[in-house]
Amino acid sequence: MTAGGGAELRRETDGIAEIVLDRRDALNALNTAVLVELAAHFTTAGADPSIRVVVVSAAGERAFCVGADLKERAAMSDAQIMAQRPIFRAAFAALLAMPQPTIAAVHGFALGGGCELALSCDVIVADETAVFGLPETTVGLVPGCGGTQLLARRVGHGKAADLIFSGRRVGADEAIRIGLADRLVAAGSARASALGLAQQIAANSPVAVRAAKQALTNGAGLPLAAALDVEDAAWRTAAGSADRREGIAAFAEKRRPAWPSLTQSAREGSLREGSPREGLRRDGTPGEGSLREGSLREKSPGEEPKQASPQVDSRQQEGSGVRV
Repeated sequence: MTAGGGAELRRETDGIAEIVLDRRDALNALNTAVLVELAAHFTTAGADPSIRVVVVSAAGERAFCVGADLKERAAMSDAQIMAQRPIFRAAFAALLAMPQPTIAAVHGFALGGGCELALSCDVIVADETAVFGLPETTVGLVPGCGGTQLLARRVGHGKAADLIFSGRRVGADEAIRIGLADRLVAAGSARASALGLAQQIAANSPVAVRAAKQALTNGAGLPLAAALDVEDAAWRTAAGSADRREGIAAFAEKRRPAWPSLTQSAREGSLREGSPREGLRRDGTPGEGSLREGSLREKSPGEEPKQASPQVDSRQQEGSGVRV
């Protein structure tokens, strides 16, 4: 478990990690220190081959995250606000670059940068108390942590324009109906449900899951023919792996698969233990590893190296959120 002033990295069993926002007294608002911690945690988890799924959750009962800490912003000069901008970008880019599936467990308010934090994950699990919104235009700003791009990709241009131009909030029922959230669960159960989904994902082939995420992410926004080439590269990655051979054998023999890539990932994880990883430096400036691209997979033993598929992660956008 890695903890700091407002964000914590917890390593659960079975290849699951949880990154927890914990500034509950400030409704988990994002200040500079928390952004530095988040970037470091996202980078660390993303570089660990033993971690197969990541859940992003928050402490407290009232909010997932209400976005940027405007109390901190109020004390900043214009120059300081602009200097903070790369720190926001680095934190969100590190989340978007993670090669593992990411699941947001949302309860209470998810506003501004908090909504964008959820949108930056692959799956959003929302409980009945969840309230989403991008209210930046109501305080003279524009969503800048990917909100204008990620929301439109989820719900379409018209609905995204409705929410962003008006700055209005939507409850969990509407969020599910328009596609902003993916699973609706009972109040107080978002985290447990997200961890349950993470366990289901982690039971599958790590090679296949990572390749599938790469295809989904890199194919978004491409013309169909180019996107199908991205999918083909992902299929070849999985089909040529030892995991595929084990998966077919286990199906035929009516048993659970013992994925060969897990053994390799555990070995690589132990070799990496204690080695430095670069996210954001303590002064808040990006390190070399903070904006890295997530690798497609860990190569299975005896597998020939393959040419990388095109890196077209259209989700990586700049920005900051708004606390309301």
